[in-house]
Amino acid sequence: MDPDISLVAGLILAVLALPAVVSAFSDGRTPRVAAIVMIAAGGLVVFALTNKPGGYQMQDIPQVFFQVVGKFTN
Repeated sequence: MDPDISLVAGLILAVLALPAVVSAFSDGRTPRVAAIVMIAAGGLVVFALTNKPGGYQMQDIPQVFFQVVGKFTN
C-alpha cells in the first residue's frame, strides 16, 4: 500500500472517530468502536510514517492529501 494513501486514510479515520468518542463520553458509555477505529487510524499513520523515505513534514500533509484525492478523481 502506498504510504500517502495510508496516511490520508488514517487521518480521515481519526477525524471521523472524534465525534463518536465525544458522543460516547457525553452519554456515559465506553467508546468501544471509536477506540478500535482510532487504533486502526493510528496504525495506518504509523505505517505511513515508517514506510515513507524521509518521513513527512507538517507542511507536506495538505499537498499529500490533495495528491491522493487527485489520484482517485482522475
